[in-house]
Amino acid sequence: MSKTESNSPFNANAFGSNVKDSAQQIWLAGLGAFAKAQEEGGKVFETLVQQGLGMQRKTQSTAEEKIAEATSRMSAMANDIGAKATGQWDKLENIFEERVAKALAKLGVPTLRDLEALNARVDALTQRLAKLEAKSEEKSLKTPASRASTASKKVAIPKTSTATKTATKTAKAAASKAKRPSKAKASTL
Repeated sequence: MSKTESNSPFNANAFGSNVKDSAQQIWLAGLGAFAKAQEEGGKVFETLVQQGLGMQRKTQSTAEEKIAEATSRMSAMANDIGAKATGQWDKLENIFEERVAKALAKLGVPTLRDLEALNARVDALTQRLAKLEAKSEEKSLKTPASRASTASKKVAIPKTSTATKTATKTAKAAASKAKRPSKAKASTL
């Protein structure tokens, strides 16, 4: 070797030896890390699995809470909308009934109350007539001579008012109109 080669700060042999030693150390460190990873890798993997399960449970329970909350909100909204719709439907039904009642009143069609009052009056008259007939029969049974005179007499029937007659006529007219087909229906038949 020459003097210049040994005194220079850059010695090729020393440098090569240093690189070789460093590479050897890096290689050994890598093998050691690999061995340690193999030993502890199973433990680390199991730890990661356990942490993943815990995280999944937390997110799943949070998601279920959010879904339950959203479901309850939607149910409440649906109930509110249903209640409003029912209320509107009831209003519409009442308006329709009022208009139909007004139209029927203008046409002179008797109401249910009118017909019930008329039926009550007819029932009362029927009972009164039955009582009169019963009294008449009693009298005719008591005296044979009076039987002949009672048969010739007419039983007095109470007079009905004009309003009752009008209601009866209107009810009969409405019933007959309902029974016969209208002109539009007859032309399509």
